[in-house]
Amino acid sequence: MLNLNLDSFMIELKDGSIKNVGPTNKSASAKLFDVESAEARAFGDSQVKIVATDASGNEVQIALSPDAAEAVVDDIESLREESGIFE
Repeated sequence: MLNLNLDSFMIELKDGSIKNVGPTNKSASAKLFDVESAEARAFGDSQVKIVATDASGNEVQIALSPDAAEAVVDDIESLREESGIFE
């Protein structure tokens, strides 16, 4: 399940074109639940891309710096040691 939350988002549709309208204070978040597959791979020469897909084909991609990717690995290792999630 893909959940999108768009704040202060307004567009104009005219003659098949999409135009951004309104102030520049827009923000968004995306959440993907019930992930069926996830993988990490190189993205360019200096980033790691994490790709997660659910059963409906919804996909979220995240490009991380090596430091950010290493922080995620450390977080997962901490969860493995401290929680019952991986049992």
